[in-house]
Amino acid sequence: MGRESTLTRPEASELLPKLISIRRHLHQYPELSHEEFETTASVKGWLEEAGIRIAPFSLRTGLVAEVGGVKPGPVIAIRADIDALPIQEETGLPYASRFPGRMHACGHDFHTASAIGAAYLLKEKEQELEGTVRFLFQPAEEKASGALKVIASGALENVQAIFGLHNKPDLPVGTLGIKEGPLMAAADGFVVELTGLGSHAAVPEAGIDPIVAAAQIVSAVQAIVSRSVSPLHSAVISVTKLHSGTAWNVIPDKAVLEGTIRTFDEPVRLRVLERFREVVEGVASAYGTKASVRWVQGPPPVINDGALAELAEEEATSLGYTAVRPVPSPAGEDFAFYQRQVPGLFVFAGTAGSREWHHPAFDLDEAALPVSARFLAGVAERALRQGKTAPAGSSEAGRLSQAERLAAAMRVKDGEQAEPADSVEAGKAGAPADAVRPAGAGTSG
Repeated sequence: MGRESTLTRPEASELLPKLISIRRHLHQYPELSHEEFETTASVKGWLEEAGIRIAPFSLRTGLVAEVGGVKPGPVIAIRADIDALPIQEETGLPYASRFPGRMHACGHDFHTASAIGAAYLLKEKEQELEGTVRFLFQPAEEKASGALKVIASGALENVQAIFGLHNKPDLPVGTLGIKEGPLMAAADGFVVELTGLGSHAAVPEAGIDPIVAAAQIVSAVQAIVSRSVSPLHSAVISVTKLHSGTAWNVIPDKAVLEGTIRTFDEPVRLRVLERFREVVEGVASAYGTKASVRWVQGPPPVINDGALAELAEEEATSLGYTAVRPVPSPAGEDFAFYQRQVPGLFVFAGTAGSREWHHPAFDLDEAALPVSARFLAGVAERALRQGKTAPAGSSEAGRLSQAERLAAAMRVKDGEQAEPADSVEAGKAGAPADAVRPAGAGTSG
């Protein structure tokens, strides 16, 4: 029997009940970022039951598994995220979260079950695989830091290409959103603190009002998008919090603004960050205040490899699924960190959900589980056979140059702070660790 018939044979339909069971177990016992100990143990157990080997990469939570290696060939990686969100579930499902204030509201339980299903399918034909498929069950995507920990463990060693997917509620089951280039946005957070001089509200000339400066900054930074970014590109600057003052008749001495910057292109990202600081400092100075900027660096944009996108479209078609070009999402995804190391492709898998990511009533159609499992298994095997090993993106020198510019744009000076992605506590915008976040916030939603 041929490869496609093996992956789509009638016996494969027996996979659905098992994947539903796995997904529902994960859904009932969600664990937050960096706390996925029981999740890790469960995933390990399900894999070992099928004779799938666990690779010796050191991770506090999360794990790496491998299928293949009997015949020589490339190493292809598949990534699934395993953490949940600090959200109180409101689905009313019989398998709803048993932990108050925790929920798989972004579908990571679906991603994990799909990757396990792909591992099961590939294990059935392990002797035939021309290379190795490495499965990365990654922690802490919602903190935008788990991918970095997986990379630090050495799990990308010898990997030639990496694939991942995210459920998409607005696509029907059996549809895969595949495109080259930008798919998801860089998600950077900012905290601007303005220092003025307090006074009685009746004598404003005796002080320096940071509220007036803050109001002007809110308006001024919007012009960055319209005047410093090409109309052929896109960016979003949102000021989501403004705090100042304690009394109605007192001009305060400080004001604090917080928000997010979203961009789909690394040069645009760098340009916007640089201009943001210039505008903030310029407006603050014009109003007599002093501005400090604290950055929370989120993940870079998800930029899909063109050759891998073409390969994935071919695989989706061969399996009888529908491939569409999805609308890019301004949400962030730390899968992008892998793509800075090796060629990668991130795909949207249709799940026909009634609610968007991070909603307390989020749910999905479990009929999508075997679709995603078969697709991941098939695209990994196709990549092994075609030997997709050469990156099609920017050069290593180019990536290093961009990293240096980003560090400069987020430079630390005059007592300012630049925080790593791990300071994000499920912040949709990469919000600061001390910020108050609404329920349902998270980097990928």
